[in-house]
Amino acid sequence: MDDSKQPTWSVSPSQRRHARELRKKSTGAERLMWGELRDKRLGGFSFKRQVPIGPFIVDFACHSAKLVVELDGGQHFADDAERADAARTEVIEARGFRVIRFSNADVMSNRDGVLQSIATELAARTLTPTLSRKRERGRAARAARPRPTQTNATRRSSDATQRPSPDDSD
Repeated sequence: MDDSKQPTWSVSPSQRRHARELRKKSTGAERLMWGELRDKRLGGFSFKRQVPIGPFIVDFACHSAKLVVELDGGQHFADDAERADAARTEVIEARGFRVIRFSNADVMSNRDGVLQSIATELAARTLTPTLSRKRERGRAARAARPRPTQTNATRRSSDATQRPSPDDSD
């Protein structure tokens, strides 16, 4: 296998184990949100849960839209926790991601509103719909092919068939 095709994402084995443990011990709000985001259920976007990004493990990440969704419990609303979350967000956004946060209470009481906010952010982050790689290659190949040009004689004969003659009157 060609090493150039390997992702440059380096995750330590301990961080991978920790992410796996977090997936096993998810909160009720995380389980509820995962039920809505998994299997490309939200606008066809693929999300992963408990994803290592840099030194952190984020709740949900959509790599194609570079979007991170964080769910915060009550402990996140203390002053120290808010400063830590701001620093964490800064590091993650420095890697090209956009971080949006919701409280667990929002997820539990206003799930549709949270999903609409995520869908709006996804739409803003992706200006064009994503195509499968196979469709992208096909589209690129078609665009690279030279288009046939019409000769003047062909153009005149097609024009004559489209225009009514002066003799045709109603």
